[in-house]
Amino acid sequence: MSSRIRRYLLFATIYFAEGAILSYSTALNGLYLRRFDVPLTLIGLMGMLALLPFVLKIFLGMLSDRVSLFGRGHRRPYILLGILVQCTCLVLIPLINPGTNFTLFALAAFIMMTGQALYDTCTDGLALDTTSPEEEGRVQGIMVGGRALGVVLISALIGLIAERSSWPAAFYTLAALTLIPLPFLALVHEPQRDSGQRFEWRAFSAFRSWPVIALCILGVVYSLVINGANQILNLWLTQLFQITLGTAGLVTTVWGIGVVLGGLSGGWLIDRIGQRNAVITAVVMTLVSLVLLSNPPSMTVAWGFAALFGLAFGFFETVFFAIAMRLTDTRIAASMFALLMAGANIGTGIGLGVSGALAENLGFSPVFLILAAVNLTILLLLPLLFPRRVKTDPRPTKA
Repeated sequence: MSSRIRRYLLFATIYFAEGAILSYSTALNGLYLRRFDVPLTLIGLMGMLALLPFVLKIFLGMLSDRVSLFGRGHRRPYILLGILVQCTCLVLIPLINPGTNFTLFALAAFIMMTGQALYDTCTDGLALDTTSPEEEGRVQGIMVGGRALGVVLISALIGLIAERSSWPAAFYTLAALTLIPLPFLALVHEPQRDSGQRFEWRAFSAFRSWPVIALCILGVVYSLVINGANQILNLWLTQLFQITLGTAGLVTTVWGIGVVLGGLSGGWLIDRIGQRNAVITAVVMTLVSLVLLSNPPSMTVAWGFAALFGLAFGFFETVFFAIAMRLTDTRIAASMFALLMAGANIGTGIGLGVSGALAENLGFSPVFLILAAVNLTILLLLPLLFPRRVKTDPRPTKA
């Protein structure tokens, strides 16, 4: 097995494991907590707290950039540590009753997500350290595809295990899936870092440019919209059509298939219509899917709406990642990429908190319409994100 294939398998399995956790946290966590009569407002608050490590992962990236852990490397030891932290928390979480000890449950979730944020940002760093420019698109596709595949394959499985066996069995399954990348991590070599990869503080001046500022705002808004809507999707369908846990997992699977297709089509379409038109397309797709989900006439039709929303979700993420890669300063590649992703995670945290609170006070249907309206504000960022080039007159100036 070549070193390139080993790297690809490592990236694919790490993001597959991350997708498995995502399938629970975005689709089934709310249903699990409702079993203990946890209010929707607290569910949204926990979602915000659990995602805080992803907002702060820029500091984890800086730590990895600057410090070789125990002299064993800047990436691999941190990836191993993050995986083990996440696995341990998944084993312990079923022992905590969130209805009577919500604070301890939220703390365990926070620590678990800190482990995930650590191995996530260090995997990005390893990819940036070892990937040539001609491989960047392929590696990004493997990561996005691996995560979406984890959601597709695991969401239905975890829902069925929880329904037919027990919730602890579902958590232990997730813990086992977290360990899948370890054999490939042991086989991947981490190269020595050269002088061109040295961390430079002055490179952060890139964040003073309007395109980067606009991209940060875009990350917050798009993530707020799609993740806020995704959190309440199964809760809305459960209230409307009384679906079971197994069906909720299958809904997430259908949504995940849409995400896979949206991610795969995103890179292909961006190359043909350009990033500016791709942003407009993503906004329109998201608008249509959210309006449709606000009032599905039947569960049969809702399956198609969920798939369309997944398509918009995957496409929007791919567009954002592609623009982020274009604007990232190579001198601080891992740190800047992590900071751009942190902006998106801020949006996710806000979206989870706001959608839960609004759903409890207004009902689910109006929340989808509100998020659809917020989504339209992204169009206002286009002039800053893609400034027009000033054409100069090639004729010499008269004396």
